[in-house]
Order: sequence, then C-alpha cells, then structure tokens
Amino acid sequence: MNFSVDERYNAVVITLKGNIMGGPAGAKLHDTLSNLKEKGKLNVVIDLARVKFMNSSGLGMLISAMTTMRNAGGDVRLANPASKIRSLLVVTKLVTVFEHFDSVEEATESFKAS
Repeated sequence: MNFSVDERYNAVVITLKGNIMGGPAGAKLHDTLSNLKEKGKLNVVIDLARVKFMNSSGLGMLISAMTTMRNAGGDVRLANPASKIRSLLVVTKLVTVFEHFDSVEEATESFKAS
C-alpha cells in the first residue's frame, strides 16, 4: 500500500492505493494523521478508489484514523469505495460508522455542512 496526501477546499484528501493490510504502511499513515492533527487539519477524506483489497488490519487502520481525528474534534469520511470494499464495509457494519460518499468532491463538500 502507498498513499498520497492532498489538501482540497476545507479537507485533507488521503488517496490510498493497492492492498490495505496494515503493517509499516499503517504506521506511516498514523504518523501522517498525527502530523495533520498537530497542524489543526482535522477534516480528512480517505479516497478508496484505488484500493484493490483490504483485510482486518486495513479496517483497523481506518477505525484508528477515524478515532484519532474525532478525538481531536475532526472526522474521517470515506470516498469512492469500490464494490468489493463497499461490501466489506457493509458486512462489518462499518458502513454505519463512517460517513461515505461516491466522490471525493461530495465528501469534501460534506465538511462545509457540518
């Protein structure tokens, strides 16, 4: 897994790519989120369009990201989950925990309303 970070509008967009399975990449993502939190950038959109596979450790990374940002007064929202990933979110009932959107634009716009 690798990822890129981009600021758009009133949110930070983190685009995940590849297989999301925790490990060193998960630690790097956590460090990135901690740095964003320190800078007061608390609205995060995670773009899942390029994610091919996610295991339980990957789901744990998403939950950890959401917890980190919510504890700081922000939030994490998901965008573009592919059908496999969307099914995984439904089966694990995480679809009821995360706000999720069909596009990054919709997800970033949702922060304006909150």
